[in-house]
Amino acid sequence: MRLFKRIFSRFFIVALTIIIFVLLIWAAIIAALVLLHGVIARYAPEAEPYVSLVIFIIWYLVAAIFVIHAANRDMVPETKIPWIITIVVFSMFGVVLYLLFSSARPSKKKRRLYRDVDFAIRKHEERKFTPEELHGRMGRWGMVSEALSTVTPEAIVYGGTRTEYFPSGEEFLERFLSDLEKAEKYIFMEYFIIERGQMWNSILSVLERKIREGVEVRVMYDDIGCMGKIHLNYHRTLKKKGIYCKKFSPFVPVLTTVHNNRDHRKITVIDGKIGYTGGLNLADEYINVTHPFGHWKDNAIRLEGEGVKGLLFMFLRQFDVQVKTIDEVERYLPETPERFEEEGYVQPYGDGPFPIYPRHFSEDVYINILNGARERVWIATPYLIIDYSLKQALILAARRGVDVRIITPHIPDKKIPFALTRSNYMALIEGGVKIYEYIPGFIHAKLMLADDEVATVGTVNLDYRSFLFHYEDGVLMYKTKAVEGIKKDFEETFEKSALQTREDAKRSVVWRWICELAKIFAPLF
Repeated sequence: MRLFKRIFSRFFIVALTIIIFVLLIWAAIIAALVLLHGVIARYAPEAEPYVSLVIFIIWYLVAAIFVIHAANRDMVPETKIPWIITIVVFSMFGVVLYLLFSSARPSKKKRRLYRDVDFAIRKHEERKFTPEELHGRMGRWGMVSEALSTVTPEAIVYGGTRTEYFPSGEEFLERFLSDLEKAEKYIFMEYFIIERGQMWNSILSVLERKIREGVEVRVMYDDIGCMGKIHLNYHRTLKKKGIYCKKFSPFVPVLTTVHNNRDHRKITVIDGKIGYTGGLNLADEYINVTHPFGHWKDNAIRLEGEGVKGLLFMFLRQFDVQVKTIDEVERYLPETPERFEEEGYVQPYGDGPFPIYPRHFSEDVYINILNGARERVWIATPYLIIDYSLKQALILAARRGVDVRIITPHIPDKKIPFALTRSNYMALIEGGVKIYEYIPGFIHAKLMLADDEVATVGTVNLDYRSFLFHYEDGVLMYKTKAVEGIKKDFEETFEKSALQTREDAKRSVVWRWICELAKIFAPLF
C-alpha cells in the first residue's frame, strides 16, 4: 500500500516527467544522427565510410567545447567540477544535462518583475544609521552589518525592536496563536511547508475567524515543498475561505531550471507590528505531535517594533512578484510604529538565486561573523554540506583560538544529506572545530551565536541548496534580548548532544569513498 502511494504520488510523477523529458531530448538527438547517416548513405554512398568518423569527431569536439565553457563560466567553483566530470564521462548526454540543468537563474521575465517590485518598495526603505554610526554603535560587528547592507540594500539595521526567542515549536505555537488573535488589519504568511494537521488546523481556525472580522489574510506556500502534504488545489480551498492564497512557483510539466529555485522562507507579519521567522514550518512534526525522526528540535524569532518592516518588505517583494502586481506599500505600514528602547539592533535580510541577489549573502554573513569572532562561534544546522570558503573560515577561526562548535542531527530526515554531512566531520575536527550530534533526534534549527553579542536566526541551512538556489531569510541581531535566550538554548542543547571524535568520523573505508564521490556532485542538488 505504501509503495502504491509513492508510485502515484505527485512527487514521483514530477520526477518521472523530468526523466521522460530528458530521455525524449536524448532520443531526438540520436534519431537525428541516425537520420543524417541514412541520408548520406543513400545520396552520397561514397562518403559513407567517413560518416561515422566525422560524427565521432564532432561528438567529442562539442563535448570539449562545453567542458571549456563550464571551466570558464562565472559560477560557484564547486559546481564546475561535477559538470565537467558529467560531460567527460557521458559525452553528448552530459552536454544535454548541462544545457538543461546547469543554470538556476530565474527567467528574464521574473527578473524584470523583481526589479519593478523592488523599485516600488525601495522608496519606503529608509536607512536609520550611516556606516560610521554602525561602527560606533556595534564595534567590530558593524563591519558585518555594513557588508550585508552594502550588497543587499533591503537589509536595513533597525533599533527600537523587541526580540523574543523560542527554542521549540511548542513554545512558538502558543505565542503565535495569541498574536494572530490580536490582528486588526492584516496577516501575511509565507512558508515552505504547510500540512494539514493539529498545528495548521489550529492556525487556520484563527485565520478564518479573523477574516470574518474583516482582517486581510494572505498565505503563500511553496508548491514543491508542500508536495504530499496538501492536495494539488489546496490554494483554491483557502481562497474559498477568503484567504488571498498563492502557490510559489507551481510545478508545470515543462523542463526548466526555475523549479530549482524554491521559496524556503518562513515569515509571518501581523499589522506591520509583529513579525516571525526561523526554522519552523507549519506541520505537526515541528511541534512534536508526530515523531518521524525522534524529537524535532527547532526555533523561531519574534520581532516587535521597527524591525518588523524588514520582514514586511521581504514578504511584499516575494508575493507581488508571484501575483504580478505592485502593492501600495503605505497601506501596510503602521501609522505610529511602536518603539522599544531595549539595547541592541536587528537587521532582517533576504537571500536568493543569482542575479536577483548578486551574492550569496547568507554565506557571507556566516564567514564575516567567523572572521570577526574572538571567543566563540556556536552553530546549529540540520545539514553540513559546505564549500571550501566556509570550511576554511570555520577552521581558521578554530585555529586562532575561537571555540567553534557545530550541532547537527543524530537521527537524519534524509539519508544522503546525512551521509554528506558526516563526510565533512573529519576535516573540520582535524582543523579544531567541535562537532556535536543532537542525540534525541533531528535538529532543524538554523542558528549562529558569536561572542555572546551577535546572533543570526533564520531559514538558511549550511548547504548548497540554501546558499545557491533557494529564497531564504534571516535576522542578524546585535546585543538584543533574544541573544541571551539563544545562548541558553545552545548550552541546554549541548548537554543533549554527543561530541564527535576522529574515530566517530572515520567509519568504514567503503562508506568514506562513497561519501567522497557524493560530495563531488553535492553542489548540483
